[in-house]
Amino acid sequence: MRRVDPVPASLVARAVTPGIPNSRYWVDIDLAPFVQSAIDDNMREHDALSRAGKQTEPLPPVHILAISGGGDSGAFAAGLLAGWSIQGSRPEFKVVTGISAGALIAPFAFLGRPYDKVLHDVTTSVSEDGLFGKRGLLAGLSSDGMAHSEPLARLVAKHVTPAVLDSIAAEYRKGRALMIGTTDLDSGRAVTWNMGVIAASGAPRALELFRKVMLASASVPGEVSPVMIDVEVDGKPYQEMHVDGGVITQVFTYPSNSLAVMKQLTGQPNRRGIHVYAIRNGKVSPEWSDTPRRTLSIGGRAISLLLQRQGINDLERIYRTAQQDGADFNLAYIGSDFEQAPQQAFDAKYMNRLFEYAYELSAKGYPWRKGPPTDGLQ
Repeated sequence: MRRVDPVPASLVARAVTPGIPNSRYWVDIDLAPFVQSAIDDNMREHDALSRAGKQTEPLPPVHILAISGGGDSGAFAAGLLAGWSIQGSRPEFKVVTGISAGALIAPFAFLGRPYDKVLHDVTTSVSEDGLFGKRGLLAGLSSDGMAHSEPLARLVAKHVTPAVLDSIAAEYRKGRALMIGTTDLDSGRAVTWNMGVIAASGAPRALELFRKVMLASASVPGEVSPVMIDVEVDGKPYQEMHVDGGVITQVFTYPSNSLAVMKQLTGQPNRRGIHVYAIRNGKVSPEWSDTPRRTLSIGGRAISLLLQRQGINDLERIYRTAQQDGADFNLAYIGSDFEQAPQQAFDAKYMNRLFEYAYELSAKGYPWRKGPPTDGLQ
C-alpha cells in the first residue's frame, strides 16, 4: 500500500502537523517544549482563577490522572471513575493522560461526571466486530493489519463531536491538560499529543486530527491498520505511521526531571501539592495459563507477559518520580479477588461485570494503594 514519504530521520524533531504546529512533544528529544507548555497552562489557570475571584497564590494542588491500556479491561477505569463520582470525592483533574484503551477513556474522564454514561457505553457496549473489521488471512498478511479500524473510527466519531471538542477547548483555556500517547513507527519514538491544543486551535482539521490520535493510540500494530498522520517540514508534506502508544509505554504522567527543568525556566521551585492517580486496567501479578504447545500460542503468551511486565515497570517509574517530587501517589488495579475471565475478546459479560466490580469498590471509597505496584504482587 502506497503512502506519502515518511519523515527522514534527521528531520523527525522538526515535523509539525499543518495548522497546529505545537500539537505534540518528543520528550525524549527535547523536554523544554513540554515543560514550557506546563508553564503556559499554569499561567492560563492563574488568569482563569483571578477572573473567578479565587485564590491564586499559591495555585491549588495539581491532580493528575493516568489511565493505562488494557483492551476490554478498560471497563475497570470506567467503572472506577463512575463510582468515584457517586462517592463524591472525585477531583477535577488538572492533567489527564491516556494510552491505548486509556486514550478512548481519557477525553471523557477529562470532562468529568457528565460523561460517565459515555464511559460506560464505550467500555461495555462494544464487541470485537463493533471495533475492528476483520480481513481474511491472505488479505490481512498482504495488507497493513489483520483488521481495519473503520468500526472503531465510527465509534470515536459518534462520541467525539464538535461540541465535545469545544468543551475540551474550554477546559484547556482554564489551564487544564489532556494528553494522549501514540507510537511513531517510522522513528520508533513515543509521541505525546496535547489534545487541548488541538481542540482549541480552531484549525479546519482539528476534529479530524483529534479523532485520529485517539484511534492511533488504540491501534495494535499487526492486528489493526496503523493511522497515517499528515505532517510537514518547512512546508514539505510527509506522512507518519502511528500505532498503539502501548508499544513503548503502557501508562504515563510526566517525565521525571520536568520540575527541575521548570525551575530552570522560571527561576521558581514548585510550590504546589501534586496528587498522582494511576489506573492500571489489569492485574499486577501474572495470571497462570495452560499454554498450548503451538507456535502462535507460545508467542502470544510471551508477548502478553512482556506487556504485563512493561506496565509494571511504567508504574514503578511513575512511583519513583512521585517520591522524588514529594507527590502523593495513588494506584488502582484489578484485584486478585476479581476472578471472572473473558470468554472471547471484548466479551460483554466480562466487561459489564468488571465495570460493576470497579464501580462498587469506588462508590464505597476505593482503597488506593500508596506504594509501588510490586507491593501488590502475590
